[in-house]
Amino acid sequence: MNTKAKGYIYGSIAAITYGMNPLFTLPLYADGMNPDSVLFIRYLMALVILGIMIRWRGRNLRIQRKDILPLAGVGLLMACSSLFMFLSFLYIDAGVASTLLFVYPILVALIMAIFYKERLTLPTATSIVLALGGIGLLYRGENGVALNFTGVILVMISALTYALYMVMVNRPRLREIPTVKLTFYVILFGLSVFLVRVDFGTSVCLPQHWYHWGNLLALALLPTAISFVATTRSVQYIGSTPTAILGALEPVTALFFGVTVFDERITVRIASGVALIIIAVTLIVAGGSITSYLVRFRKMFPKLRKKKSA
Repeated sequence: MNTKAKGYIYGSIAAITYGMNPLFTLPLYADGMNPDSVLFIRYLMALVILGIMIRWRGRNLRIQRKDILPLAGVGLLMACSSLFMFLSFLYIDAGVASTLLFVYPILVALIMAIFYKERLTLPTATSIVLALGGIGLLYRGENGVALNFTGVILVMISALTYALYMVMVNRPRLREIPTVKLTFYVILFGLSVFLVRVDFGTSVCLPQHWYHWGNLLALALLPTAISFVATTRSVQYIGSTPTAILGALEPVTALFFGVTVFDERITVRIASGVALIIIAVTLIVAGGSITSYLVRFRKMFPKLRKKKSA
């Protein structure tokens, strides 16, 4: 198997495993757990898994004192994104919530354009319009009934905090920290949010049935550790842009499990909204490449000169 094929496989694994969040979360809610307890145990387990990964690679956990504040900042942003996302599952279908979340690349582009003066290109502007259209379609459920307003707001806050995380984690200082170690400390500082929300462990709701511990372990392992490792490998093999495009599989995966496992309804309106958002995100992460491909395609059909009349 060549390097390119491996990259696409790793990228697909990364996106699909991250899209499994609702698959393991909703049964835990049905078993009596609340979002704070699920996230606290998920972050704690993921921290252990990443710690084992770091030690297995023969690396240490030492960081410089000046790295503590920026790591704490991105950790809190990630924790807030997770919290608002998991809270939204209580109000709207998980598949729709996961799809709405995937507007975060659009928000990243807007943040970079407004605060870092990056040029807003035509593909970016087009993707924003398409994404807004997709959200508009998703906002109306079956028979024209609007989705729960609280749920939509929670997802939008989750998307915004994740977009801020994506911008801040790419700053020069944090880019110098090895990726696995960076993620370890992001989860460590993020864990503090849920530690406070569960009253330092005194109000943690544990699953009523022992087999749901498997869901908790899967939640920490698949959408966290494995998804992260696969994303890193994919970027190494095929680059960040193709990996990001493959990330469009995340909401599709979540919607797939929502429909097949949890009997969530999918309508033409919802399917159209999903399609618009995926097209929008694909445009924004591959705008330059798409433009160059369109130029090449146009050159294949040169304009024919009209013959002059006699």
